[in-house]
Amino acid sequence: MSGPMRIVVVDYDGGNLASAARACEEAAVREGIDATVAITDDAEAVRGADRIVLPGQGAFADCAEGLAAKPGLRAAITEAVEGGTPFLGICVGMQLMAERGLEHRTTKGLGWIGGEIALMAPRDASGAAMRLPQMGWNTLDIARAHPLMDGIDPGAHVYFVHSYALRGHRAEDVVATTEYGGEVPAVVARGNVAGMQFHVEKSQGVGLRLIGNFLRWSPG
Repeated sequence: MSGPMRIVVVDYDGGNLASAARACEEAAVREGIDATVAITDDAEAVRGADRIVLPGQGAFADCAEGLAAKPGLRAAITEAVEGGTPFLGICVGMQLMAERGLEHRTTKGLGWIGGEIALMAPRDASGAAMRLPQMGWNTLDIARAHPLMDGIDPGAHVYFVHSYALRGHRAEDVVATTEYGGEVPAVVARGNVAGMQFHVEKSQGVGLRLIGNFLRWSPG
C-alpha cells in the first residue's frame, strides 16, 4: 500500500457515522497505522478505499432503502468487496450483509452472509419472555479462531442495541456469539467481509481492539 490507508465510512443516512469514523481514527492511531478516514456517499471514493465500514442503526428496510437511494453506492460497495477490499458492517450494517431482512416487510440484503434477519424471541431460564431490544453490555463467546479476534479474551464485554438478529445462517460464518435468551450471532465473517451485531464503536477498549484488528486484517 502506498500512502495512508484509506478508510471509508459509508454515508447512506444510516446514522452513527461520526462515532464510527472517530473510532476508526483512534484505532488506527493505537495500531500505529497511517490512515485517513472519510465519511462519504461518493461511489468512486468507495471504489478507491482500502477499508470499507458500513455503520447502521434503525430498521433494516429503511437502511436498505437509504443505501439504494444513493446513486451508484450499493454497486460500488459490491464491486469493491468482489475485488477483495475488506469490509466491516456494524449493527444494521452487519444485518444488511444477510440475504434478507424481515423487519416490517421482506427486504433483500447484500447476500454475503447466509440467513435472514428476524425478530428475536429471547426466553429466560423460566421460559418467560425477555425484554427487547437487547440493550446494554454483554459478553462475547468466541466460536472459532479468526484474525478479528486477536487479543480479545473470551467473555469480553461489548455494547448491544437490537431487537432483530441473524438466523438460518451457516455455522462456519460465525466467529463469535452472545447469549441473550438463546445464542445470538455477534461477529460473522466470510472471505473479506465481516460484521459485528453490537456497536463496536461504543464498546470502548474492546471495540477499538476489534477495529484495529479489522484494519490490520489481510484476508487470504
